[in-house]
Amino acid sequence: MKRRNHYRALLALQLVPDMGLRRIKQLLHKTGVEDASELFKLKISDFTKIEGFGDHVARNIVKFDNWKEVDSILTKTEKTGAELVSIDDEEYPRLLKQIFDPPILLWIKGDKSVLNSEGIAIIGTRRPGKYGMQQSTEWAKRISEAGICVNSGLAYGVDAISHKKALQSGGKTVAVLGSGIDVIYPAKNSNLARNIIENGGAVITEYPPGTPPDAVNFPARNRIVSGMSHGVLVVESGIKGGSMITARYALDQNREVFVVPHPLDYPRGEGCNYLIKTAQGKLVQTLDDILEEVSVSTDGYQHYTHEPKTRKWEELQLSSELKNICEMLAEDELHIDQISEKSGKPTYRLLPLLLDLEMQGAVRQKAGKYFELI
Repeated sequence: MKRRNHYRALLALQLVPDMGLRRIKQLLHKTGVEDASELFKLKISDFTKIEGFGDHVARNIVKFDNWKEVDSILTKTEKTGAELVSIDDEEYPRLLKQIFDPPILLWIKGDKSVLNSEGIAIIGTRRPGKYGMQQSTEWAKRISEAGICVNSGLAYGVDAISHKKALQSGGKTVAVLGSGIDVIYPAKNSNLARNIIENGGAVITEYPPGTPPDAVNFPARNRIVSGMSHGVLVVESGIKGGSMITARYALDQNREVFVVPHPLDYPRGEGCNYLIKTAQGKLVQTLDDILEEVSVSTDGYQHYTHEPKTRKWEELQLSSELKNICEMLAEDELHIDQISEKSGKPTYRLLPLLLDLEMQGAVRQKAGKYFELI
C-alpha cells in the first residue's frame, strides 16, 4: 500500500503544471522522502525554500486536485497487467538514472531484473535494405551470445529484426515503447512484444496506459533506449531520422556510439558514414570493437568466443616468396625500404608482390609506404 501511495503521488507530480521530469527528480533528491505522498502535505513556504522552486510552482503543487485522473491511470495500469517502477526503486535501470531527464515512472511488462542487464542498443531505419537486415541479424546474434542485452524500440525494420534475433539466440532484449504499455505500435509487432515478455525480456514505457503513438513521443522514447544502454550501435540510417536523433542523445548522455559502415553511394547508409566521418561514432567490424570501449562482463557465457585472431595470410595458399614477406610483417609494420633490406629484393620487385598480397586481403598499405598484416 505504501508503494502504491508513492506511485500515486509521483503520477500526480507529473500532472502538476510546470513541474517537468527534471524538477520532480530534483524535488525527490532535495527532500529525501521515501513516500512522495508526503510532499503533498507540505506548505508553499516549504517548497520555496528549495532551490529552483518559486512561488508559482509551489502553488501548483499545493493546489493540485486532479486525483481522479491519477486514480484512473492506476486502475488502467492494473487492468493491463503492467507494473510500475519508480526512479527510486532498485529495479529502475541504473544507467538511465544518470541522464539529464530520466523518466520518474516506468510501466513494465516482463522481467524487471532485465532492466539492469548490461545492454547495447541496436537501432536503424524502419526500411533496411538487404545489407542492413543482414547486419542487424548478425550483430544481434553476436551481442546476445556474449550475454549482453539487446535494447531497441520495437519499430519495423532494424529494431524488430534485432529483438527477434536476440530471442532466437537465447538472449535477453528490452523494447521501449513510444506509447502506452497497452498500445503496441506498430500493431503487427504485438506477437513480438508478447514473445519478449514470455522469454525473460521486458517491454517498457514512460507513457500511461492508453497513450497513443503520437510522433512527438518517439524522440523522448529514443533517449530511454540510449540512456539505459552502455552504447548504441547504428546499423543503417539515412542522414535524417530517429536513429540519428538517438545517436545524438547517446553522445549527450556520454554513451558510446558504434556504427556499421556502408558503401559510399548507398543513401540508406549516409547517416552511418556521416557519423564515422565526423568522428561521432566508431566504425565497428567485430564484437571486440564494441567490447574494448564499454565495461561489460561477458564471463561465464558459453556461447561467447572472441573473433579468431589468425591472420588472413595464414589461411591463404601463398608462394614461398609471398609467405616470406608476411613473416617479416608478423612482428610489426615495415617501410618498403625495410622490407627490401630484410628480403634482399629491390623495391621495384617488391611492389607487385605487395600489391598481390593487398588484393588477396592479407596486407594493408599505410601512409608513407608502410605495410602491415591484416
